[in-house]
Amino acid sequence: MTELDAFRAEKDAFFGGHPQSPLTREQRAVFKGLSYFPENEDLRLEVKVDEFPEKDRFEMQTTTGDVQVYERYGRFKFTVDGESAELTIYRSQHGFFLPFVDSLAGRETYPAGRYLEPEPLPGGRFLVDFNHAYNPYCAYNEMWSCPITPAENRLKVAIRAGEKIFHE
Repeated sequence: MTELDAFRAEKDAFFGGHPQSPLTREQRAVFKGLSYFPENEDLRLEVKVDEFPEKDRFEMQTTTGDVQVYERYGRFKFTVDGESAELTIYRSQHGFFLPFVDSLAGRETYPAGRYLEPEPLPGGRFLVDFNHAYNPYCAYNEMWSCPITPAENRLKVAIRAGEKIFHE
């Protein structure tokens, strides 16, 4: 079992049996596991982030009409299947945050986007492993409040890694 397989098995166990799971009691009773893309080493990236000179305050709307405050930290470029793409990394008091929507949204991935927590590395670099991309809790249950992916992080490329759309 790979490290990613173990991570996914642990997540499925939490979702299916833990009282703090984002699933309702009824959902947990029939839960068989989340759906994932196969591991894709090409989407485990070490990227150079171009930090913004001014860290603008950014109010991200949530699915329940609230606002969460972040700062726009920096932007990075990468290539997926020969196509160029760019994403902005945000920062809050809890750390770095990377919400994104890909071209599979609404068909294979959650329509409002998926999330990552990029890991800072030395030299202005970050580990961005799309194999760990996950759906926000509001993808499972509308009682949760989740940040809505900003327009600047809506990709025209497909990210075939991480968690797929949730089907009950």
